[in-house]
Amino acid sequence: MTVNVHFRFRSGLPSMAFDNVRLRGSWDEQARLSADWRSVPMQRSRDEDGYDVFVARVSFPDGEIGTNFRWGIELDRPGISNLWAVTAELDDEASSRRECSFELRQGIAPQTCYLTWIGRLGANRVERRNGADGIRFSVWAPNAREVSLVLVDPAVGYVADDGTGTLDTIGMRRTGEGIWSVETGDDGRLSDFDGMVGTPYMYLVTKDDGSLAYRTDIWSLMQIGAGDFDPDGAPYHGSPAGLDGPQSCSVVCDPKRVVLPSGQELAAEAFWVDEFVDGRKLPNRLEDLVIYELHVGALGFGKPTPGTLDDAIAFVAYLSALGVNAVELLPIAEFETRANWGYGTSHFFAADQGAGGTDRLKLFVKACHQQGIAVILDVCYNHFDPDGERAQWAYDSNDPTRNIYYWYEGRPGDYADPTGGYIDNISTGWAPAFDEEAVRQLFISSAAFLVSVCHIDGFRLDQTSSIHQYPVLHADGRRADRAAAFGAKFLKQWTRTMRLIKPQLFLTAEDYSDWSAMTEPSLTGDGLGFDATWYGDFHHNLVEYHGGAQAQLLKNAGFGDKRALTMSSFAGALQTSARSKVVYNQSHDDCGNREGSARTAVIAVNFAPIVGETRAWAEARSRFAAAMTLLSAGTPMFFMGEEIGAQKPYRYSDFVENRENILGEAAGHGAGMISCYRDLIALSIHQDAIRSRNIAVPYVHDEDRVIAFHRWNDGEDFLVVGSLNDAPFEHGYRLHSERLGDDLWEEIFNTDAQTYGGWNIGNGGGKIRATAGTLDAVLPASGVLVFRRL
Repeated sequence: MTVNVHFRFRSGLPSMAFDNVRLRGSWDEQARLSADWRSVPMQRSRDEDGYDVFVARVSFPDGEIGTNFRWGIELDRPGISNLWAVTAELDDEASSRRECSFELRQGIAPQTCYLTWIGRLGANRVERRNGADGIRFSVWAPNAREVSLVLVDPAVGYVADDGTGTLDTIGMRRTGEGIWSVETGDDGRLSDFDGMVGTPYMYLVTKDDGSLAYRTDIWSLMQIGAGDFDPDGAPYHGSPAGLDGPQSCSVVCDPKRVVLPSGQELAAEAFWVDEFVDGRKLPNRLEDLVIYELHVGALGFGKPTPGTLDDAIAFVAYLSALGVNAVELLPIAEFETRANWGYGTSHFFAADQGAGGTDRLKLFVKACHQQGIAVILDVCYNHFDPDGERAQWAYDSNDPTRNIYYWYEGRPGDYADPTGGYIDNISTGWAPAFDEEAVRQLFISSAAFLVSVCHIDGFRLDQTSSIHQYPVLHADGRRADRAAAFGAKFLKQWTRTMRLIKPQLFLTAEDYSDWSAMTEPSLTGDGLGFDATWYGDFHHNLVEYHGGAQAQLLKNAGFGDKRALTMSSFAGALQTSARSKVVYNQSHDDCGNREGSARTAVIAVNFAPIVGETRAWAEARSRFAAAMTLLSAGTPMFFMGEEIGAQKPYRYSDFVENRENILGEAAGHGAGMISCYRDLIALSIHQDAIRSRNIAVPYVHDEDRVIAFHRWNDGEDFLVVGSLNDAPFEHGYRLHSERLGDDLWEEIFNTDAQTYGGWNIGNGGGKIRATAGTLDAVLPASGVLVFRRL
C-alpha cells in the first residue's frame, strides 16, 4: 500500500520565467527516508486564480507513515541554474535552513510551497472554465470567532460602528491557517467577478472576546477614500472621496485592466504594449543610475492641495530633459491623510487614492519607461500606520499577545503598562510581527504585485536598521534580540523572493548599521541581499550634521572665516562610496526636517539671505556639493529641487506651504544651477570610468580646502579637483599624484563656468602637461574641475 502526496510550488504570479522546476526531498527512489535528497520533475500548470503552479506527486510506502520528511523546490532561471526557491528560513532564530516539512499520514493534504501569497488573501478572481469567473474574498483573522463580508453603499464608502452604510452581510467560513473565505457559489448574493468590480466592502470581525469590529481588507488593491476625514466610527453622510483612505472601505479591483483618466478601460496587455518606444532602454546596473528622489505630494506648486500622480506624470518631461535615468518616489502606498510623507503605510497593495491610485501609478511608470527612466519605490516595513484602528491594529483581538500584526513579548501582566511588551525600533510605530509568515507575506507579496502589475524597477527599504538592529522592549529599552533576528530573516526572505521574481531589480536599503551582510547575496548565500545601502555620512561630511563630528564642509565653509576644512575626513567618505553605497548631497530627511538641516544653498551660506553676492557663494558651494556627489564612486542621488538651488525648507509638517516652483525656477533664477546639473548628470551617466567603482584620493589639503581624486576604468582616466577656498588659485595650484605621470590632461568640465552662474575662473578647457606626477592648474573659488587624461 502507498500514500500519495501531492506537492505544489505556487508563485502567485503569471508566466514566471522558471525552468526545470524540481521537487527535492529527503527520500530515496523507493520514497523511504534518506539523508540523500532525491529530485522529482514538476509540471507547470495553472491554479484556479490563473497563476503559475508547478505540481508533482510522490507515492510513499505506508511503512513510512509517521515519518517526518523535509523537502523544497529547486529551479533554473535564464542564465542561472540550481536556485533554491524556498525563501523563508525555519522558525528558529539560530537556524538559517530553508525547507518545508510534513509528517506522512493517510489522507494527507497537498503540500504547498508559496513563493508569494498573491491570490490567497484579498478579493480575487476565480477562473471558471464553463461560465463567468467568480470572486473569492479571503482574510487572515486567526483569533476571530466569526467573520462576515460586508457589502457597502458606494454612495457612502464607510460603515459606522452601528452598521450604518451596510448593504449586505455575508458569512465567511474558516479554512486553514487562520484564513476566512467566501466565494461565488457559496452565497447567491455574490455575483461573478466582473459584476463585483468597483464594489466597496469591509469585514465584520467577531473578536476572540466576542466584541465586534469593522475592518478593512489589508490586502485590498484600493481604498475608496481620497481625503482627510475620519468619522471615527460615527455615521458618515459625505462623499466617499472625502474620507481618509485607511479608515474608508476597500474596493474590488481588477488588476488585469487599467482605467485611463478618460474613463476608458484597457486590458493590461494592451496598456503596456507601448511601454518602451524609440529604442530607449532602462539602465540595468545600479552603478549606472543617477537617482532623482521625488515626493509626489510636494509637486503641484500653486495648488492648495498636495501634488498627485497626474502632476508627477506631467513632471516626467522635465526629468527627461534633466537627464536622470531613475526616479525614486517617497512611499506611495495608502497612508493617513493627504499631506503626508507616506512613511506610515496601512494598505501595501493600494497606491494612495488621494494621490491618484494604482492605475495612475501605472501611467507614471509607463511615462518614465518611455523616457528610459527606471522607477524605484520607497517602501516602509519597519512600522504600520500609527492610526491603523481599522487596518492592522487589534484586527481580531484586544489581547496584546494576539495583536496579530504586531510583535509582543511576554504577558500584559509582566508590565506596569500593558503596552510594555511591544517593540520600539526608532520609528514612529511599534515593530511588526516578523515571526508571522502572514505578516512577512503582506510585505513580500505587495512588492511582488508592484513589480508584476505596475512594472516597478526597484525598491528602497526605509530604515532597515530598525528591523534588524534597533528593536528594544517598549517597557524598559532592553534589547529584543529575537525580534531583531526575525527582522533579519524577513529581509533575507524578501530579497530572495524579489531576486527569484526579477533578478535585475534594484534593491537598496536605508541602513546605518555598517553590517557587511547587508550587501552580500541572500538567494545564493546567507547575506541580506541588497545591492547597496544609503550612505548618510557622505551627506554629513559634505554638507552638515547637527552636533556631529563629521567634516560638514559646506556648513563650515558657510561661516566665511577662512577656517581649515577637514577635507581629509571627506576623502574617507569618498573612498567608502565605492562600497555598494547610494550617496547624496541631500535626501528628503536633510532639507529642513532634522534639527540644523536645510537646503544645500541655505547651509552653504550659514542661513544668510540668499541675495546678491551671497547667492553667488550659495550656488558655487551647492555646485561643489553636486559635483562631489555625481562624480563619486557611489550611486548618486539628489532630492527634488536641489537642481534649481531650492531654498525653502522641506519639512514633514508644512511641505505643502513650502513647495518650490521647480519648473518656474528652472527657467529663472535656477537656470545656471540646472544647467550645471544637466552637464554633471550627462558626464556621470555617459562616462564608464565615472560609473565604475574605481576611486583613489591622492591629494587633500585641509588648510587650502582642496581635494583631488581619480576615477578610471580600463580605457579612461579622469582627475576631479575640488576647492572650497574662498579665493581662487589664479596663479596655479600644484597637485601631486603618481597617476598623473607625465601625461597630458585636458580640462573638460568646470562648475565655475559663466553659463552656470560662476566667475569663469579655470583653465579655459585647455590641456596641461603633468611632470613626474605633478600638475599645476588654476582652481576656482568654491568650484570643481574635471580633467581627462589624453
